[in-house]
Amino acid sequence: MAYSTQDDVLEQLDEISIRQLTDDAGEGEVDADMVSRAIEDADAAIDAYCQGRYTLPLSPVPGMVRRISVDIAIYNLFSRKDDVMPETRKERYENSIRFLKKVNDGKIDLGANTPAAKTTGNAVNIDYNDRIFTRDKMSGF
Repeated sequence: MAYSTQDDVLEQLDEISIRQLTDDAGEGEVDADMVSRAIEDADAAIDAYCQGRYTLPLSPVPGMVRRISVDIAIYNLFSRKDDVMPETRKERYENSIRFLKKVNDGKIDLGANTPAAKTTGNAVNIDYNDRIFTRDKMSGF
């Protein structure tokens, strides 16, 4: 399940720009498969930061996650063309990654309804009975 769609990307970036970033074949059309791959890569990055804290994929998708998915996907599209990365896109990407790191550290909660099961790590549980030989029972020996 994708956290954003091509329409979400089109809300942030005009079709001409997306066409310039994806039309390697020179057909004059947006390469929808390339946009989908950029979104999949963005979502994989989001999942990498959220795993262990939330059950994945996040459903329903929190609004902030959708926005981050769009920002990272657009960054992924621009990063294909080394010389055209706008500073605002780079800043939005860096802000998204900073946000995801805080999610990973537990400093920010996404508000998702299904937190991942907490593990206890290497903890050991020991069940035992009451002591047979206590100080009181052994007094006088």
